Amino acid sequence: MTHPAIRAARALGWSSTFVPVGEGRIHLVRQGRGVPLLVLHGWPEFWLTWRPLIERVADRCECLAPDLRGFGATGKWEPEPSSGIGPEVHARHLVDLLDRLGIDRVLLVGHDVGAYVAQAMARLAPERLLGIFLMDCPHPGIGARWAAPRQIAEIWYQSFNQQPFAALLVGASRATCRAYLGHFLRHWAHRKDVFEADLELWVDVFLEPGNLEGGFDWYRSIAPARLAAIEGCAPALPPIDVPTRVLWGRHDPILRAAWADTLPATFRDLELGFAENSGHFPHREEPEVVAATLRAFLDRLGLR
Repeated sequence: MTHPAIRAARALGWSSTFVPVGEGRIHLVRQGRGVPLLVLHGWPEFWLTWRPLIERVADRCECLAPDLRGFGATGKWEPEPSSGIGPEVHARHLVDLLDRLGIDRVLLVGHDVGAYVAQAMARLAPERLLGIFLMDCPHPGIGARWAAPRQIAEIWYQSFNQQPFAALLVGASRATCRAYLGHFLRHWAHRKDVFEADLELWVDVFLEPGNLEGGFDWYRSIAPARLAAIEGCAPALPPIDVPTRVLWGRHDPILRAAWADTLPATFRDLELGFAENSGHFPHREEPEVVAATLRAFLDRLGLR
């Protein structure tokens, strides 16, 4: 039976293919023509989260929307460890993906998990990037603020998702999966209904074998680095020189807009702005604003 993430692409008439990468293969959706745009989703998301943005920039960009390893139709690979699939591993997969596609350089777009991966890719292979466009961006400067007293009630899921029973509980029924995913898609958004039309499809995707566990693997893999940041003992990382534009949702409760204050220590060539009517998902909540900001960034970089 066809994976629902693939069916969603075919329903739109967009290209949906599998590209061999490393020990497995990545599901990739392609749409549009022009500047190569590699868009990297967060959790709990998959490629379709980018649909509103892709529809608004496909006249100028060839949009490449992969399901990251563990997510969507890419899913888990075998043998699959329960940890260790962190940003650097994803970055290597994406460089391999570009090689397989014969694409030299891309404009990299990332959100949430995708923003983590984008930073790793910028350090691994900066020569492959035309620029970086990020939303609601986790970065080293957040540090101990992840676990500030008023933030504890927001980050509980990061510990829960690492538990060996998490996928069993969330996937116990369609109702439990809908309740869990729906909570984050509503709570983190400023516009609370932004995922409602797609929620049943989201449930379909995450109930596919291995998809809940695949997403939870991300939290297992990133846990040591996040704990080190909270404890103030994380190793210093070199700053990123690639031109970077960050657009941060003003009302994001999990990645707070105030945390943008330390971005200049990570990005040397930084332009920062805020999506004033968005929470955690500017690409879904204010796609017109995101598309206009992205087009302006393309202009700044001289990309036509």
